Amino acid sequence: MEVTYVMTPKEWGKPIDVAEEYIHFVDDNVRAKLPPGTEVEDISPHGASYWTRSAEITTRKADGTPLSFFLKVSQGDTGWGMMLGEYTSMASLWKTLPKFVPTPIGYGTYASNPDIHFFLCELINMTDDIPEIQPFTETLAELHTKGISPNGKYGFEVPTYKGTIPQYTEWHDTWEEAFHHSLKWFMLAEEKSQGSDEEMQQLCQGVLDKVIPRLLRPLETGGRQIQPRLIHGDIWAGNASTNIDTNFPVIYDGACLYAHNEMEMAAWRPIRHTIGRQYMKAYFNYFPISAPEEDQDDRNMLYYLRWDLKSSALFSGNLRYRNMAKETMKTLIAKFSDGYEGWARERGEEPVQRTIPSTFVLPKM
Repeated sequence: MEVTYVMTPKEWGKPIDVAEEYIHFVDDNVRAKLPPGTEVEDISPHGASYWTRSAEITTRKADGTPLSFFLKVSQGDTGWGMMLGEYTSMASLWKTLPKFVPTPIGYGTYASNPDIHFFLCELINMTDDIPEIQPFTETLAELHTKGISPNGKYGFEVPTYKGTIPQYTEWHDTWEEAFHHSLKWFMLAEEKSQGSDEEMQQLCQGVLDKVIPRLLRPLETGGRQIQPRLIHGDIWAGNASTNIDTNFPVIYDGACLYAHNEMEMAAWRPIRHTIGRQYMKAYFNYFPISAPEEDQDDRNMLYYLRWDLKSSALFSGNLRYRNMAKETMKTLIAKFSDGYEGWARERGEEPVQRTIPSTFVLPKM
């Protein structure tokens, strides 16, 4: 399947304007994804999403057992990419650790309107609260332990989305190179959304030239090693809960990547997020901190920078996240002004030379 990135700034930060009528009937192509013998009883709006519309489809199985499904609907080229990305993400998570996610059923395009696209999965009865720390972090560590990249590389098989913005998911051999391109992609998306800013450009270049090599190259040099792990990619309070029927933690709305597992915790840094640092501390009891261990908090700050750049790109005209990103970049650049080479010399390690291309083939914008 040919996959392209779609970047349309006029859509960023705005709801996908799907007419409500598309969650008031079960389209023939949605119905075709249901298990054989399933009898549809009703469809009604369910949940809330800024980027899509969503509904519950109530059915009965062939044996008369009630069974409900969750339907998410979007539109246009961006909507198609979002639905494909979410289905592929949830299928990868389900294959790796099925107890942790709703069962994905399928995705596709409405028979009644070729501009309307959908994602379909099992509907789980969930609490309104975030999951308990210990079972959640233990299960997440199990996901990361089992979720090994199929080709040993960092990336993902299709673009996955943060809101309406596709992530950079091309395959790379090293985490440093993969993250460099991923962060640069969000830097470019942020600039396209918020406009050019000379200070911002200088700070971004400093992070690319100094901070990323300093914090990420040591993970894979000097005898240290990490593996690309399957991450959900967007875990915060809005995408994690507890299954009422099993009392087991559950995650949904995946935006997967094969990445350094610690990037999963990017959004756990700010105190405003209820899944926060206490969860991070518990997680490391089940999946040890990567060496060099003393860099963990600074790596987390770098990974969180990506979150702020993404948020700034999504909400065009709101400079809150740009200003937060600037402060983060200033802090990191000041702390690591000697870069990777300075760190290696200080430790008595032979610096490993690595050239990251200054340009790369951009996804379609």
